[in-house]
Amino acid sequence: MIFMFPFMVLLVFPWAASYEIKNLNLSVVDNDHSTYSQKLTQKIISSNYFKLTDISPNYNKAMKSIERNQSDIILEIPPHFEKDLVNRRGGKVMISANAVNGMKGGIGMTYLVSIVSDFNAGIIERLMPIKGDVSSVPTIQLDTQYRFNPHLNYRVFMVPALMVMILTMMCGFLPAVSIVFEKELGTMEQINVSPVPKITFILAKLIPFWIIGIFVISVGFLIAWAVYGLIPAGHFAAIYLFAAIYIFAVSGLGIVISNYASTLQQAMFIVFFFMMLFIMLSGLYTPIDSMPEWAKWVAAFNPLKHFMEVMRSIYLKGSNPLQLAKPLIALVGFAAFFNSWAVVSYHKKN
Repeated sequence: MIFMFPFMVLLVFPWAASYEIKNLNLSVVDNDHSTYSQKLTQKIISSNYFKLTDISPNYNKAMKSIERNQSDIILEIPPHFEKDLVNRRGGKVMISANAVNGMKGGIGMTYLVSIVSDFNAGIIERLMPIKGDVSSVPTIQLDTQYRFNPHLNYRVFMVPALMVMILTMMCGFLPAVSIVFEKELGTMEQINVSPVPKITFILAKLIPFWIIGIFVISVGFLIAWAVYGLIPAGHFAAIYLFAAIYIFAVSGLGIVISNYASTLQQAMFIVFFFMMLFIMLSGLYTPIDSMPEWAKWVAAFNPLKHFMEVMRSIYLKGSNPLQLAKPLIALVGFAAFFNSWAVVSYHKKN
């Protein structure tokens, strides 16, 4: 778990858990067979987002390729497409997307519309050349800058968040399972009747996992740099500060779970419940701002969400602890609450 789990998560998940959609299967119905229709098709294929998997003579044939899962999107080019463009009557194309997977269909449609719009702008420039200031047509020129992730690489966004997931598993839920396992073995009963104070016992159980957590996140930094070329825009010291607080918080939660669970199976079910809840409300895959108001309030009590925000901000934007004061206060509060609960809920037998 300590060595292989971080490697597997950081080497496999960023490639699998990605919203970058490529290699969409395209079916083309070209009713014009003109130079412009061929140029449009070639421009779409050369974008590297689409693969031409079907050329159908009519729309009904193309629909069958969708039903057989051979195509994701249909592009139908009408007759007289080039003639209408040259005569400046405008041209129309129809895009039909398979929306069984709504996200895939929506993003594919957006890609295709953008490519067609770019092709349309090139046609306007060729057919309506600007001649001096008299006949010039005013246009809006866009200069797009993608801040903090200029290449729109989704793995840059996912890797820092996955480090948080690893810390949660290693320092939060692994202590809970290991301590409950000791209950089943009977060694906990021997400690319970010993003169060891509650705080000393809890610290003795948590300190090894704190050390493991710092080691694991350091391994994560190394993998992120060696495999993805990802280096924090901020300081490592800020990440270690927040990581230490977060490890302290989730390890306290692990002790709380172990205090209430009697068997290993019971602890596993509790861990699974919290893990699913934490993942869904952490912003790992879907942004918190897109959730309903009640979900935002629930997410505010999720320590995973706050540390994930910190990791992404430091890695991508170079934020410092002062700029991250809100999540810092939240994590300190979680650490104090869970560890106090752990001490109170641990019952020693005299």
